[in-house]
Amino acid sequence: MAPTAPRSQPPTVAITGASGSLGQALLRQWHRRGARLIALSSGPARLDLRDSAGRPIPLQQVLWQVGEEQKLGPLLQEVDVLVLNHGINVHGCRSEQAVASSLEVNALSSWRLLELFATAAAERGRGGASRERPRPEVWVNTSEAEVQPALSPLYEISKRLMGQLLSLRSLELGDKLRLRRLVLGPFRSALNPIGVMPPDLVAALVLRQAELNWGLIIVTPNPLTYVTMPLSALGRWLYFRAFSRPQASP
Repeated sequence: MAPTAPRSQPPTVAITGASGSLGQALLRQWHRRGARLIALSSGPARLDLRDSAGRPIPLQQVLWQVGEEQKLGPLLQEVDVLVLNHGINVHGCRSEQAVASSLEVNALSSWRLLELFATAAAERGRGGASRERPRPEVWVNTSEAEVQPALSPLYEISKRLMGQLLSLRSLELGDKLRLRRLVLGPFRSALNPIGVMPPDLVAALVLRQAELNWGLIIVTPNPLTYVTMPLSALGRWLYFRAFSRPQASP
């Protein structure tokens, strides 16, 4: 589904990590395309987003916490595009708590939301959803750390785990959902204040590639990633297809 494809009603887009720099930039880009916006955030501060003319951007802000994904089940029934964008970076820390937090936030939470949204989409389909609604989509921000050093070992490990899970589950969920992988280089944010790319530019390029119907969306100044990421994704897909099954043998 291209974000600007003609439809009788605008898509409903939910974005996690909505209070971060990229989350807000994605919300602004989707607003320009007429989407109904749901901002999923763990922070209590109200988002006050403005368009280029200074007008407030209408959105529904929903507070949630990692580990409470099931509570979002009813809300996800309304969603056409779920963007999994939340994450943490503990930088050089390698404590037990840092390991647990990195795996939970950067990988397991997104995996649970992916599965929850797939269930919600299936239930919506069984309930006779309108044919005019687009095919549900999940966009997963796995980051360039999937295949490149990020000078943060736990960030790399957790993001690579999420990338592996996405490749594995795409064999099962690809018939139910349109899955897009966002592989993004260093953009400026609270997690990476020295990032070289403006988040608004990154968000615009992400949606532009989605409009071209690309499933693997790469935005980075590093040319190696444009070679290594497609090869890595293809290799995983072939390996998982050959050595895994939809259901375990009895």
